[in-house]
Amino acid sequence: MQHPSSRHPKGTSARVLLSSVFGPYAQDDQYGSRSINPMELYHNQVTREQGPFSLRMFHRSWGIIFIQHNISAPCAVLDFPTRERFIEELKAQAYDIVGISSIIVNVGKVREMCRLVREHSPQSAIVIGGHVTAIPGIQHMVDADHIVKGEGVSWFREFLGEPTDAPIQHPVIPSSFGFRVMGLHGPQGGGNKAATIIPSVGCPMGCNFCTTSAFFGGKGHVVNFFEKGQEIFKAMCDAESRLGVSTFFVMDENFLLYRERAMELLEHMKAKGKAWQLYVFSSANALSKYSMRELVELGISWVWMGLEAPRSAYSKLKGADTLALTKELQAHGIGVLGSTIVGLEHHTPENITQEIEHAVSHDTDFHQFMLYTPVPGTPLYQEMVDQGRLLPDVDLADIHGQDHFNFQHAAIPREQSKTLLDWAFRRDYERNGPSVYRLARTMMEGWRRYHNDPDPRVRARAREYGRHLRTGYGAALFAMEKYLRKSNAEVSEKIHELRKDMERELGSLTRWVDRIAGPVLLWSARRDARKFPHGRQLEPMTFLERRNWPESQEA
Repeated sequence: MQHPSSRHPKGTSARVLLSSVFGPYAQDDQYGSRSINPMELYHNQVTREQGPFSLRMFHRSWGIIFIQHNISAPCAVLDFPTRERFIEELKAQAYDIVGISSIIVNVGKVREMCRLVREHSPQSAIVIGGHVTAIPGIQHMVDADHIVKGEGVSWFREFLGEPTDAPIQHPVIPSSFGFRVMGLHGPQGGGNKAATIIPSVGCPMGCNFCTTSAFFGGKGHVVNFFEKGQEIFKAMCDAESRLGVSTFFVMDENFLLYRERAMELLEHMKAKGKAWQLYVFSSANALSKYSMRELVELGISWVWMGLEAPRSAYSKLKGADTLALTKELQAHGIGVLGSTIVGLEHHTPENITQEIEHAVSHDTDFHQFMLYTPVPGTPLYQEMVDQGRLLPDVDLADIHGQDHFNFQHAAIPREQSKTLLDWAFRRDYERNGPSVYRLARTMMEGWRRYHNDPDPRVRARAREYGRHLRTGYGAALFAMEKYLRKSNAEVSEKIHELRKDMERELGSLTRWVDRIAGPVLLWSARRDARKFPHGRQLEPMTFLERRNWPESQEA
């Protein structure tokens, strides 16, 4: 644990403001925002070439929310403010501490926010956290009093004079907000709203390009907030009660690696009859520790899995047949988000097309493509520094894996890297179709296999798949089928076959919903594609949440 150089003189009486960096985000500006790098996980890194069928949603800044719920000082979280709203908050309250969390690309905004704090709240101690602190020499780039690398709860507790070993209190966090698809607003979570659960931070696998692993201590190091399955179960029950959810996005870099903890969670789910759905990150070798039946009983409904490349040497893929594994997972109703790195050291202009085709052949429900990118703080970055291969004059705001190489690749020119990355996204979409279609196909497999399962929890979850398919997915399939009929007849026919199967197997209601809502979605999708051929620019709403705040002093 990193220790503060001193304690704050006011201790737990100090007023704390924790803020994410200011927007707008999805446009080029003088502070480092980039239109190519919006504040959206899916549209940025997964579905961005899927036109009107790209999933649009935002996720909260979980780190600062986690810190807020684990200190006893009066604390406000200001998430996604504008620059003007940040200034307004500094003027409205006499904050003793202002904490700013950021990723590396937004260092220009961090610099400006530090300047604004000095101007409008000069009594405040400034604390900088998040991946931005991995930048070499960050202390000379921003005017801050404290630079906190790694996990922030323990640091803040010690800074405020609180016990650092107190139990972690998991906040209740909705997983996403602002959902849109096909040009229309949708219900939270696309009709399947979820809560975020964070059992740990860090990744023990230690891939050389991984910022998460490096930031929290490197290979073999993980900060476990919850060692026991019972503790995770309690946090999930709390979220279920307060948010009315039965789906959980488990933000843990390799949740299934810890089999004992996962199986303990399963025992508690069985004892209380919880038919929950879990969206998890997992390596292929961790998945191999479980039978398909165990995964289904645990409620694993969606897995984010690294595929990298068939010739890569990463331990998380050792001995894994990812093609067979993907198909097996989908056959049991478990969606797969595959992640592939473009521009690994062995890639050349001659072999990279073949390797992208191999990635696309997995036909995952979603597919993320990222450029091989040496990011400050990672072992890969240091390797490139030592070899003199980092490119000069690449702005930190452009080191995010979705633009161009920031290093000299042995075989692929920098200019070609963006072309290859864009082609990978387009090729996946052209060959496999919209992710919404693929997800519906996997859910249908799960419904077929398990809707009459003897286990009431498994049966209930499968029938929940059926409910979602009956009341919305069919209409979306209708729109996708008609939209792609001329431009991609092969995929259009696959979508048609799935829609007909759903109408035949799920009942007449499905057919009526498809015929009534489908044309509306088709009209909206066409309009959105015509007005925003590269996707409309969206910005998250601003949140202000106070905790341990005297009621008489709330603004």
